[in-house]
Amino acid sequence: MPGPRRSADDHADLSGAVPPWDADSGTEPWPEPERRQVPEPERWREPEPEPEVPVLDHGVLKSLLGAWALSACSAGETRAVEDHLTVCAPCAEEALRLRDAVALLHEDRDLDLDPLLRSRVLENCLGRRPARIPVPDWATPYDAETARLDALLRDIGEAEWHAPVRLKWYEDDRLMRRKSTVAGLIGHLLAVDGLVSAALGLPDPLGGAVPELSARERTEEFWASLDRPPNRALRAPWRDQSHSLIRTVSFAGRGVADLTVTYKDFALPLRDSLLERAFECWVHADDIANAVAYPYDPPSGAHLHGMIDLAARQLPGALAERRRTGRAGPVRHLVAAGAPGRTLHLEVEGAGGGHWYIALDSPAAVGSPDHAVAQVAMDGVEFCQLVAGHISPEEAAAGQDGDREAIRDVLSAAASLSRL
Repeated sequence: MPGPRRSADDHADLSGAVPPWDADSGTEPWPEPERRQVPEPERWREPEPEPEVPVLDHGVLKSLLGAWALSACSAGETRAVEDHLTVCAPCAEEALRLRDAVALLHEDRDLDLDPLLRSRVLENCLGRRPARIPVPDWATPYDAETARLDALLRDIGEAEWHAPVRLKWYEDDRLMRRKSTVAGLIGHLLAVDGLVSAALGLPDPLGGAVPELSARERTEEFWASLDRPPNRALRAPWRDQSHSLIRTVSFAGRGVADLTVTYKDFALPLRDSLLERAFECWVHADDIANAVAYPYDPPSGAHLHGMIDLAARQLPGALAERRRTGRAGPVRHLVAAGAPGRTLHLEVEGAGGGHWYIALDSPAAVGSPDHAVAQVAMDGVEFCQLVAGHISPEEAAAGQDGDREAIRDVLSAAASLSRL
């Protein structure tokens, strides 16, 4: 430590002091040399004492290897262990293995896998040896969405399977609400996917003697058949069923894509039915993710485009059905089947977006940009939320231009496609 400075009244020798600045001569004072603390010479420092090395037998030293690998031993124990490792080959090998294991536990290391790792591995494998029986392109959205939901379910704990989930959809222009749980929602997907299973000749989770029921009625029937509240035990049968569906359509060949799947009130070809089930799987996976505070992204752009396209193709029929029940405006201009008629231009922005032309007066008419009387622009995910009944037509933040009645009818028809 530096000694105490002298006080101002000490009679110090000022002969070497820096002269003051002379205003008349314009000379400046010499710069004061930079002061720095000179380190204490090494010879002044006291040497550190040698650690006291305890005398330990082989069993104790072997038990200390784990603590040594974690650098948790005292200095004496560390010296004793390292001296022992020079003469004991088995302990030296064990010490190397423990040090390698400790490296994996380093706090700064990111243990999360690269999210693109799976796709790169699959692409590399398929590039070397293409799948003998590939999954049809029209079935890949369902394959991808069920896999994503299954990954979410693997990550949640036992208690989160009973987390409350609030379901919303539109029915007869009324917002419907239903309370369920994460496990109950997996039961819902299992029950409705059973319609596709039955169409393919696979076992129906509701049994073989079930009458024709709607998606909501099948769900209520399945929930009522359980002898206890839904729990995580439903994950295995749901995942097995989705695997069976993908495997069956992959082996069945091209003709199976046109097989009809009946939903009581309407029917879809199998290719559209699996796309509809992929959409339903994503929507309810997002419901589950919100319930358990889990990050969840929308589908890929190509899959999202297919889902939007399916909804857009259903809009003319939904408009006609609403018109029959008096919930849509009257027909303005009928045309022959296959001819262009009054059209709404639906512009969907973002990933999966595109342009669709919706025939307004008849499902048999053809939408045409030359006959557009209105235009609606929406984000792709928001449009899907409208189709799922998660937002109302009034809440949809759509850019609108043209015939207001046509715009209101199309947005309401989109919400009417939703169901439990």
